[in-house]
Amino acid sequence: MSDRQEHSRLSLQLLHHFGFESFREGQLATIQQVIDGHSSLAIFPTGSGKSLCYQLSAINLPHVTLVISPLLALIQDQLIFLKSKGIQAESIDSSMTPQQIQTVMQLVKQGQCKILMVSVERFKNERFRQFLSQITVSQLVVDEAHCISEWGHNFRPDYLKIPQICRTFSIPQVLLLTATATKKVKLDMCARFNIEPQHVVQTGFYRSNLNLQIEPVEQANKNDVLVNNISHLTGCGIVYVTLQQTAVHVADHLKAAGINASAYHAGMDTESRQMIQQQFMSNQVQVIVATIAFGMGIDKSDIRFVIHYDIPKSIENYSQEIGRAGRDGQPSTCITLANLDGLNTIENFVYADTPDLQDIQTLLNIIRHETDQTGKWEMQELALSKACNIKSLPLKTLLVQLELHNILEPSFAYFADFKYQLLVEKSELLSRFNRSRAAFLQQIFQHTQFKKVWGQLDFDGLHQATQEPRAKIVAALEYLAEQDLIILETKKMTQVFHVNMVNLVEHAIAEQMQRYFKDKEVKEIQRIAQLVRFFELESCLSNNLARYFDDKNAPIHCHHCSVCDGRTAKLPITQIKQVIDDAKLRQYIDELKQHVASKNITLTHTTIIKFLAGMSVPIFARLKVNNLAGHGALNEWRYQDIANAINTLEDK
Repeated sequence: MSDRQEHSRLSLQLLHHFGFESFREGQLATIQQVIDGHSSLAIFPTGSGKSLCYQLSAINLPHVTLVISPLLALIQDQLIFLKSKGIQAESIDSSMTPQQIQTVMQLVKQGQCKILMVSVERFKNERFRQFLSQITVSQLVVDEAHCISEWGHNFRPDYLKIPQICRTFSIPQVLLLTATATKKVKLDMCARFNIEPQHVVQTGFYRSNLNLQIEPVEQANKNDVLVNNISHLTGCGIVYVTLQQTAVHVADHLKAAGINASAYHAGMDTESRQMIQQQFMSNQVQVIVATIAFGMGIDKSDIRFVIHYDIPKSIENYSQEIGRAGRDGQPSTCITLANLDGLNTIENFVYADTPDLQDIQTLLNIIRHETDQTGKWEMQELALSKACNIKSLPLKTLLVQLELHNILEPSFAYFADFKYQLLVEKSELLSRFNRSRAAFLQQIFQHTQFKKVWGQLDFDGLHQATQEPRAKIVAALEYLAEQDLIILETKKMTQVFHVNMVNLVEHAIAEQMQRYFKDKEVKEIQRIAQLVRFFELESCLSNNLARYFDDKNAPIHCHHCSVCDGRTAKLPITQIKQVIDDAKLRQYIDELKQHVASKNITLTHTTIIKFLAGMSVPIFARLKVNNLAGHGALNEWRYQDIANAINTLEDK
């Protein structure tokens, strides 16, 4: 088939399945590369139709397309859209029952599903990995693919394992999709997946319909300025804040001013979030006041304004969030109510994620002591996080880094607990199988402790009695579930690693890991400073934003930003309100030390800073320090200012 005929065929599919008469820039080239069997990277602005690239290519590939997406809400929105277009698409996610997951797996095995959407964490799942080994995958799609790169924002350590996933399950090609990739991130992604330069499709980042406004505002005046701005804007919009409590307070203030607004944040229950999102989508709510939990994958093209009440975490976050405005191409306004007062809050999120050297050493000691003679180490993430006082995300990052340093090698993950419920009598179930299989199933039943309806399987006892591998036992239970003979439930995800004890003992790995985190911390703090510099630029904001993302074709003067309008910004800062004398500071620190004295815990310098800043780290929950007067006493201070105050105190 000639190129012209192929393009004509794809255009007909585009019209038939999606109702679009023509491709947007970059879409056809990406789809054609994928169909031709090439791994590809597509970098399009937010709202420019990245998803269509895998949706249309999936129809043209022989087997299932597996899509990794970072958010459950994103997956659910995509599923609704695909099913409305008559495309066979399913997901496997944490909100589903075992029976629902089983049904989806059967649909894929039977060839009745073209697109399967999952989170990257699903690949740790023992049952899912066994399912993958039984099917053929045509392509793996990674949405929000910048999460792969340590140079990018929103880095997710589990994404580093995706190349290994492709090798393990013989997935022949990948399609990486993102809106926010700097040149460094782009090169990093291509290197990890062996993507050739000619298979990178990057359209311009510049969006001519977005009016970028930086408005310096003192903190005390923010609410009034916000109300004034919204009252002069038409249509619906999003107001972004950093903290959940701020979302509630600002939404209340807007409602009191007669504006139809609702708060949205991750601390709300799922039902409330879904209801508010639906009200916004159907224009029953004009303004959503949200943390960054809201917006990713929201398919609403007529958002007329995005306002940052608090400054975002980085230029990447800023561009991603303003990118939700004006996807229909109509003029839309993006306002940042900017001052430096909130810097401490954003910076503290970074510092809270940096583990102490002592905590890293605790983790390594746990690995040493819990590794058996064969080199096997098992762990459950939540318990390990509490034991070594390292938050969940940095702990995942640490474990991945230990893999990259050839100290840990992931073997597999399994559920410590397997429970099942019989849907037929044992005798009837056993009668369906030949003698040897029935005998094996009888052994499973004999090593199951039933409490009324549900039975808990003793894997160790069963293995000792039968010497059968765990995989065979799991496969048997899966088969019974597929045949609707049992309901199977699993919990307590346990990850199993092989430990290279020589590398663990001989290398100063704790110090290396500490340097890695400190370097990461410096980069993240620099990223925040870079954002502040961007807001205070004296040249066109749109042009600078485009160049940051390696688009050199944006106009030098956009004529629709505050700088082009002749208003450069100088961000104000309010004097720190929390004044504290040395005696009070010493009292807070002494109370903390007395509180933990009987717990055999050494308080590090950084732990004391985090305590005074009110940061959330695992040890504080365990020690119940929330009730101490010093906890969060300096939560309006910047981290370095607290460190300086403690150093000054110690010098006296």
